[in-house]
Amino acid sequence: MNNTIAFRAMELKDIDRIHEIETKSFATPWSKEAFHNELTMNKFALYTVIEVGNEVAGYCGAWVVIDEVHITNIALLPEYRGMKLGEALLRKVMDLVKELGAKTMTLEVRVSNLVAQSLYRKLGFQEGAIRKQYYTDNLEDALVMWVNL
Repeated sequence: MNNTIAFRAMELKDIDRIHEIETKSFATPWSKEAFHNELTMNKFALYTVIEVGNEVAGYCGAWVVIDEVHITNIALLPEYRGMKLGEALLRKVMDLVKELGAKTMTLEVRVSNLVAQSLYRKLGFQEGAIRKQYYTDNLEDALVMWVNL
């Protein structure tokens, strides 16, 4: 079995797989059309996939606006979780945006998602504000986290 890890820019051919990851990861997944629009129309979008062997295992989306980066989503297929791949992917994206001149990065995370919060803290993210009833599926609050790159 080939367990080589590689990173590359997301391509249109990846959308079906990315949508599969999205639906297995989030209560309110983005549509295939949303990803298509991100890749073809959003000049601020930077989407990176992580491959294990020759299989897309996860992805991270970001909007890079001047020197600020907003992580839109990061997800792995369930069978690839707990293997430090999410950390590797986020570190890669942080390195990529630093090369583009980014100085800060921010994201929202469910207040109940302690696993993700732990990863973000490990990578230097700090707690910012709370966005009340941010998630539409259950009106859960989001914790805003940020890091200086």
